[in-house]
Amino acid sequence: MTANATYRSRRFTPRGFTLMELLLAVAVFAIVLAALNTVYFAALRLRNRTQDGFDAALPVEQAVMTIKRDLAALRPPGSGPLAGQFQTTTTTNNNTAMESVGVRLCPDLYTGSGFIDEWTPFSEVQRVAYFLAMPTNQSVGRDLIRAVSRNLLPVNTDEVDRQFLLEGVQNAIFQYYDGSVWQDVWDSTTSSNLPFAVRVQITMIPPDDTTGATALNRAPIEFVVPIKTDVLTNQLSAATGGTAP
Repeated sequence: MTANATYRSRRFTPRGFTLMELLLAVAVFAIVLAALNTVYFAALRLRNRTQDGFDAALPVEQAVMTIKRDLAALRPPGSGPLAGQFQTTTTTNNNTAMESVGVRLCPDLYTGSGFIDEWTPFSEVQRVAYFLAMPTNQSVGRDLIRAVSRNLLPVNTDEVDRQFLLEGVQNAIFQYYDGSVWQDVWDSTTSSNLPFAVRVQITMIPPDDTTGATALNRAPIEFVVPIKTDVLTNQLSAATGGTAP
């Protein structure tokens, strides 16, 4: 074999990787894998937190929308046989089926928020009241319950449908605006009619509170629902000598 052939053979003969090159490649691959692992699990934790927040906010949003719909469709007292007085006093809230639900938060709401279908052959007007009841699953706080009666002209016993809305509630307050101040009670037999607006405050137990202690640093969920009122006055009678409508 000539010298040129020997040189070409050594030049083009493949050689393996050295131990240092293998260690360097493994180190680079480990760094890249660690970076990918950090990014992946950070994104996974962010996704889980976002999903948990959405799951916690969805029942609250549904409960708020349900209360708003009931209050916005209130029927004024005396507007027909399927309407009643708007009173927070205990004299009119004597429905045994209703009172057995829990602690009452508001008066009976005669509202047109019902839906008519083949399973509920009643009017869209229904009697609704909200209560705080003890939880049935041993969770912290109390449950917000919506008690609904669709048959407002029952033959025998009034049937009440108890609908679960929200768990982990610490407290809930209904207040009524008379045009100048917010009132804690309302009686449509002595007031002009319905309040101008209803304010609802719902205080939730913090998710990390396993003792049921008072959540002093947590702001309540608050919203105001304006009410369409028809206030009867005698201004027309004084001005024209006629009678007020």
